[in-house]
Amino acid sequence: MIGVFRSELVRLTRRGVMVGWFGLTSILAIVINVVMFQVVKSSSTPPANGPGVSFPSKTLLLSEHGIVAGLASASSMLGVVALAFWAIATSTDYSTGLVRVLAAAQPVRWRLVLGKWLALGVFTAVATTAALVANLVAAPLAAQAAGYSPSAWGTNLLTLLLGAWVDLFGALLIWGTIGLALATFSKSSGVAIGVGVGYVLLGESIITSLASSARQWLPGTTISAIASGGSSRFRTAPPSPSEWRILC
Repeated sequence: MIGVFRSELVRLTRRGVMVGWFGLTSILAIVINVVMFQVVKSSSTPPANGPGVSFPSKTLLLSEHGIVAGLASASSMLGVVALAFWAIATSTDYSTGLVRVLAAAQPVRWRLVLGKWLALGVFTAVATTAALVANLVAAPLAAQAAGYSPSAWGTNLLTLLLGAWVDLFGALLIWGTIGLALATFSKSSGVAIGVGVGYVLLGESIITSLASSARQWLPGTTISAIASGGSSRFRTAPPSPSEWRILC
């Protein structure tokens, strides 16, 4: 398994993978901070959540937790990026025929899967760090551009940063594992990415438009809650029988 892990690390260090994955993650972390502060500047109440994005209130954004609010807000989009690269890394084994060579060298299949999962987990940790760094750079600049100087951001900073990193890493790890599973079953990165993006951008929006209280029980919302460090919304009642009938 160690050999599989090292082999996967070498394959993942390709320039295209590193620049694409870490670059997209950093750009999304920067953009969400700019958008959040511009939205808060124009309205004190958060707008309705868009596909794959949730917006914090002005109070939360200017509190001590506001400096890492962008990571939670963009967690679904960052998760789609992780899902895509996990799916690409998995599907290329089938498209290039490498999986047959690996299976011949290591007939114990679960070791192949675990070695790949661990290697992708290491790169997901690096991507999480890249998002955190980009967020720390962008948040103060975005706040200043919107005319805010949040004085509470320096409170418990190290604890907040560590907690935000752990929460986001856990969420991205789940998204990535979903991408690996989809690519393994479909043997196609296009199918895996299409399913992931379609569900995040359309699937949950359609379901919540039919039954709004079902939102808190959907996978995307659950993973977003992990990235946010938990949510009180999960202590409310499940969808009513009539709403379940609409969904079915």
